[in-house]
Amino acid sequence: MLKKSLAAFAVLFTWLGLTLAAQAKDWPAPIKALEAQGVEVIGTFAAPGGLTGYAGIVDQQPLSIYLTADGKQAIVGPMMDAKGANLSQEPLDKLVSKPMTGKIWKQLESSTWIADGSKTAPRVIYTFTDPNCPYCNKFWNDARPWVSAGKVQLRHVIVAILRDTSAGKAAALLSAQDAQAALTQHEQQHASGGVKPLGQVSEKIRAQLDANYKLMQQLGASATPTIFYKEASGNLQKMQGAPPPEMLVKIMGPR
Repeated sequence: MLKKSLAAFAVLFTWLGLTLAAQAKDWPAPIKALEAQGVEVIGTFAAPGGLTGYAGIVDQQPLSIYLTADGKQAIVGPMMDAKGANLSQEPLDKLVSKPMTGKIWKQLESSTWIADGSKTAPRVIYTFTDPNCPYCNKFWNDARPWVSAGKVQLRHVIVAILRDTSAGKAAALLSAQDAQAALTQHEQQHASGGVKPLGQVSEKIRAQLDANYKLMQQLGASATPTIFYKEASGNLQKMQGAPPPEMLVKIMGPR
């Protein structure tokens, strides 16, 4: 899997003379070949060394691509200068990360979630939560200092994927008169089973859970909790699993 965090690694794709069907953009053949392998190409940028830079996305991660001067090869990965600086970061932030952050953040805002913390908290964090997930419960407990201090509002995007009772418990939480209070009680009593699952899940709540799970899949999340937060630059970051102590501060901010 190609990742943004790859350092100087680059993979050379040689032009094989592939002729593809109509494309949204008339990219050079090596770029079209990458599109055929699942890369979404967003735009171009000026690059050193006689290369043309392309900004793309793969697996919800920004990706830099460089077309050689003869137009026959594409080099995939970050470009580094002699001092080790990543020359790909700035164009990727501008062309991919910031627009992608805005799009995904709106999708999360439009999902079905339960607020946990003050609506005036300066930092908002989204987390996909299954009511039966022990790691979600750990994250809930670990986040208490920030939530209780009014510094963070967690928004639990509720899914039902782990056990047969997950949907019934999710329905109980989402249909509660005070969903935040119900979630708090559930998490406090998680070790003993938490909220009692509803025997029947309404079509409305079933549709909400299905939509949340579909969004979770679209965003490349395969387990709960999966946490989405904005770093200091404003770019979106994703963390899967209960964060270790050193990551909590990065995600939640200073205590």
